[in-house]
Amino acid sequence: MAGRNNNKLPINLPQLQNLIKRDPASYIEEFLQQYRHYQSNVEIFRLQPSKSNKELAELVMFLAQVGHCYPKHLTDFPQQLKELLSYNHTVLDPDLRMTFCKALILMRNKNLIEPTSLLELFFELLRCHDKYLRKTLYTHIVTDIKNINAKHKNNKMNTTLQNFMYTMLQDSNPTAAKMSLDVMIELYRRNIWNDAKTVNVITTTCFSKVTKILVAGLKFFLGRDEDEKKDSDSDSEDEGPTARDLMVRYSTGRKTTKNKKKLEKAMRVLKKQKKKRKPEVFNFSAIHLIHDPQDFAEKLLKQLESSKERFEVKMMLMDLISRLVGIHELFLFNYYPFVQRFLQPHQREVTKILLFAAQASHQLVPPEVIQSVLMTIANNFVTDKNSGEVMTVGINAIKEISARCPLAMTEDLLHDLAQYRSHKNKNVMMSARTLIHLFRSLNPQLLQKKFRGKPTEAMSEAKIHEYGELDAKDYIPGAEVLELESKEEDGKLDEDGWETASSAEEEEDEDGGWVDVHHSSDEEQQELAKKVQSMPTEERKAKASAISSSRLLTQDDFQKIRLAQLSKELKAAPGKAAKRKNIDISNDEESRGELLSLRVIEHLHKKPKSDKETRLATAMAGKTDRKEFVKKKSKMNPFASSTNKEKKKQKNFMMMRYSNNVRSKNKRSFREKQLALREALLRQKKRLVK
Repeated sequence: MAGRNNNKLPINLPQLQNLIKRDPASYIEEFLQQYRHYQSNVEIFRLQPSKSNKELAELVMFLAQVGHCYPKHLTDFPQQLKELLSYNHTVLDPDLRMTFCKALILMRNKNLIEPTSLLELFFELLRCHDKYLRKTLYTHIVTDIKNINAKHKNNKMNTTLQNFMYTMLQDSNPTAAKMSLDVMIELYRRNIWNDAKTVNVITTTCFSKVTKILVAGLKFFLGRDEDEKKDSDSDSEDEGPTARDLMVRYSTGRKTTKNKKKLEKAMRVLKKQKKKRKPEVFNFSAIHLIHDPQDFAEKLLKQLESSKERFEVKMMLMDLISRLVGIHELFLFNYYPFVQRFLQPHQREVTKILLFAAQASHQLVPPEVIQSVLMTIANNFVTDKNSGEVMTVGINAIKEISARCPLAMTEDLLHDLAQYRSHKNKNVMMSARTLIHLFRSLNPQLLQKKFRGKPTEAMSEAKIHEYGELDAKDYIPGAEVLELESKEEDGKLDEDGWETASSAEEEEDEDGGWVDVHHSSDEEQQELAKKVQSMPTEERKAKASAISSSRLLTQDDFQKIRLAQLSKELKAAPGKAAKRKNIDISNDEESRGELLSLRVIEHLHKKPKSDKETRLATAMAGKTDRKEFVKKKSKMNPFASSTNKEKKKQKNFMMMRYSNNVRSKNKRSFREKQLALREALLRQKKRLVK
């Protein structure tokens, strides 16, 4: 019976750990024995901290596993581990150091340690030259802070950690500073530390002398938010007139070509208005949280002018400055001459630099500052000595800059660019036409009369604002339509309201089925539009102001106003010729939000021809292994010998050159045929002479 006693608890720590978790009170003596053993190993470890100690590592993990069972006895155990790590982390054995960290993480997950002191220790341990350790600590720091703020924001702890993080970003060790920055960026992306304080702490990294930290900070402000929400079509359709409303208006009644063209034009205008009404999605929300963007942009520009970093880093600095200027509408006049130096067709990444120039343009910049940029682009890009792609990129850049700062365009420059509408290159021609189309809505007076197109009611109401002028309205434009519609409905009910109801009942089928009823909405809208057109401008404003101030408008009222405003862009202005030379643009205007995309600068309407190398690479990529289509020659007996015909194919040509089979296959050359024909003609001539 004595041989069956296999209880080896003093040396079998996993078995003792399992038993303690089941019944802690029964095994307290064994636990205290192991705890004393641990203390003696710690004393030995302090004599030689750089030496590996496997027994100490096992005891530390054992105490961390059973720490929740004896909290009174292990009160000083976490603090002792933290002191050992804090004083000896640079000389500790890597495996033993990782064991200490895992034990502390385990006790923190059991809520046996306060998070603040432990996280500060882990941030200090990021200085260690141990990649696996840094990765483990990074994961725990992000997860722990996320769990702390899961139910509600722990502002007190967040403030303490953010202050400590600010000191870590200024650390002399670049590895620790870079890891601390990565932690803050990850917490911001997970919406844990997405406040202004975190963003403004990260702004300090954009002036770091360490390239890795500088690039990481710039990428943070240049990156997109991952949780961007795209608006569905149903949501956008609820805000205004839908395509179905236009179909009902223009498709009912007679099917004529005129109504069809009206419907197509209305659909294009509706699509453009939906893009304008689309709410702005802040993909770069971190830029909006900067406390002093003007000072931040000025410091970045000063750093850019004296920077000796690589060209890619300078491009990132230019990109961030342009976004700050465009989004916050800053005054940074020295930035435009700096960008002008790079506006050459042979410049590396010139399309991105053109995009930066367009992004940094806004209405508050004096037109004289932007005019120099436009003239530089026109002189360097839009010339006949350049290729069609270069000219197209230049016109596209001018169009985007003019869309953000219309007053910068001069009449002479626009007249010169409009002449390219008949250029032989289709890309140049279409870009020039889009520029003309843009200024029809921005400032038609700058265009020549033949390029203004058919004037619409909306164009006649548009007003050209001077620099710094603010157009503030105390009424809702187009609200005068509601008064006219209410009058028409009241008159119609008084005259034949009862007759309309009775006629509708008579039209119903005897079987109770539905019958087709003619809609008169198109005719009513035309009559209403004529009444609105006949009203003077001052009377329209007075009626719109009276309605806007007298009652609250419903969603149906706003729907009617939007339909009326939409019709103004379709109908010709009163007193103008019905037919006028027009320029049709197939592509709709690009939606211009806070930020531009590179596609609007590099957009080509016609794909350029590929060179020989590109076509050859495409052809080779399309070829597949055609062994499966080769005729398979199979023998009835696979061990049979080959025939003489098969053997001749394997022989050298020099062995077969005098063979009859080979010589018989030779064909006469063109010269041999020529000589033979000459001799035959001479022989024939001799016969005739005789």
